[in-house]
Amino acid sequence: MTVNRIPESIEDVPASYLKSADHSGKLERLTYSTWESKTYASKRTPLTKEAIVYVPYGMDPNEKYDVVFLMHGGWSNQTTILGTPQSPGYMKNIVDHMIENGEIDPVIIVCPTYNNTSEEDSADYSLALQLTARWPNELKNDLMPAVAKNYPTWAESAQDEDLRQSRDHWYFGGFSMGSVTTWHVFEQALGYIHGFMPSSGNCSVDPKTIEQELKDNGLDEEDFFIYAMTGSEDFAAQSFTAQIRNMQNHGYPYHESEDGTSGNVAFRLREGFSHDGEAMVTYFYNGLKWLAGPEKAKKPKKAAEQTADASSASHPFTTSTTVSEVKRDPAFAGFGELLFPVDQGYMYGSTLGSLDFAWYSLVSGDKSVEILNSLKAQAEQGEQIFYPIYTEQEMQRNPDLRNTGLFFFRGKENAPFAIVSAGGGFAYVAALHDSFPQALEISRTGNNAFALIYRPGAQSACEDLSRAIAFVFDHANELKVDPQGYSLWGGSAGGRMSAWVSEMGTAAFGAGRYPKPAADIIQYTGLREVSREDVPTWMNVGTSDGIASSRVMKQRSDALNRLGIPSEIEIYPGLSHGFSLALGTDHEGWVERAVAFWMNQRKGDTNV
Repeated sequence: MTVNRIPESIEDVPASYLKSADHSGKLERLTYSTWESKTYASKRTPLTKEAIVYVPYGMDPNEKYDVVFLMHGGWSNQTTILGTPQSPGYMKNIVDHMIENGEIDPVIIVCPTYNNTSEEDSADYSLALQLTARWPNELKNDLMPAVAKNYPTWAESAQDEDLRQSRDHWYFGGFSMGSVTTWHVFEQALGYIHGFMPSSGNCSVDPKTIEQELKDNGLDEEDFFIYAMTGSEDFAAQSFTAQIRNMQNHGYPYHESEDGTSGNVAFRLREGFSHDGEAMVTYFYNGLKWLAGPEKAKKPKKAAEQTADASSASHPFTTSTTVSEVKRDPAFAGFGELLFPVDQGYMYGSTLGSLDFAWYSLVSGDKSVEILNSLKAQAEQGEQIFYPIYTEQEMQRNPDLRNTGLFFFRGKENAPFAIVSAGGGFAYVAALHDSFPQALEISRTGNNAFALIYRPGAQSACEDLSRAIAFVFDHANELKVDPQGYSLWGGSAGGRMSAWVSEMGTAAFGAGRYPKPAADIIQYTGLREVSREDVPTWMNVGTSDGIASSRVMKQRSDALNRLGIPSEIEIYPGLSHGFSLALGTDHEGWVERAVAFWMNQRKGDTNV
């Protein structure tokens, strides 16, 4: 993944780079089999196509090289950008000089064409629009495997899975209609390509499609980067610039990047440039310096190498650590994605220090770092920190169940346990801010705590909470917890889950009949209903909460007391919704008071 800085302005190609270099790479013709574009899905009409490939000087077949695809514009073909083996163009000389002078690392460049059955296809604007939209099929299924078979890339083989595993080392750029192709590749082949260099060619991209592509491929906003360029006098500049600005202003999954070291969408405008060959070559020169420069971070290692490194040295997280790095840390192998919301549309920021969550306040990057380092340290010491609550057979029947489980925050052996459920409006699970912090503090009182990752949706969430209770009871000896007199904790939607399951019981949600909790601890949850089936309840809320009314919560607490069900409530002046531990205010430390309430109710619980 690149960390190169992007200069403030688009730089000129040195004039000396237009002449031949002393150490010259070579151009080759790569032929490969594919299918006619319009009927590609039915594979009725086979085609043999050609790409021009730049091979760097002294290429070592035992080394691994990044691959950059560069796509031509209208009225052009695969030879337009680099030329041919017999007649190289000056873009080839530019790349030679860049490598020779250490501006970029040796790289393989592939120039394909979206022309279909005729070399004249790109001259038909309407047809070109259709062909560029379909061309990613050819890229993923035919061209990338051909490149992997014939050249020393980072893909272990030409198989689809190996191509996907090596996606951090494949890039795609284009000019004009080649830029339109780049946008289609971004939308359809995000699982294969990491970096994108569109220039002077816009195309509508649905952010929901990108969100789904990221989710389907186990990726997040840290896993792609777009470096876009155009000229002030370019006829495509207005629409192209509007597209980029709309993306940068949209929010997740896009984040504006000022210099390429953070965020994922960077844009540069070159004053005076129009829509021509000089502009194209200049953009490609600048793009190559960004993605293949010598300042580039070490290329990601294979999983085995990462595991070996992790066993010899552990590096703690900091507020500068990216979400992607945490997810991929070997300590969290198999469940790293569940540390953060599965639906990432409600989480903002790419580093632990910049994270924010929809509907929440007082989010602390330092607390997130503390929690994740605590979990990491336990995992590296051989302790199991995550427990699935469903069997493998159940998860195979319903893959959504894989997005559930319990993170274990250990207290003293055989001490009581609590299950904490984060909120998120039943749209997502804000565990890192709204259940992990509470669970960590509960564990520091000597009690055991589990933070539940559940499926959003009121019914499914209650089913998962009920199943979690059943899991802890059924595995109490293995977990070394006392199952009697437990408590349920939850904020916002998580509070509703706790109240509903406590009132109706686990059997009502398909998990069998298990004892009710000794107490509920509920934060900022505007639940009105009370019942004689409710359990003792401790609550807190802020007076400035625009989602959960402090007045409604006070009324519920009073109603419980009138039914003879012990209830206490703390109301914090000025705090808004989702304050979690209320860090930095006069009200932090409330967890100890809530635990004291729980312990008092536990003493009177006939189940203990």
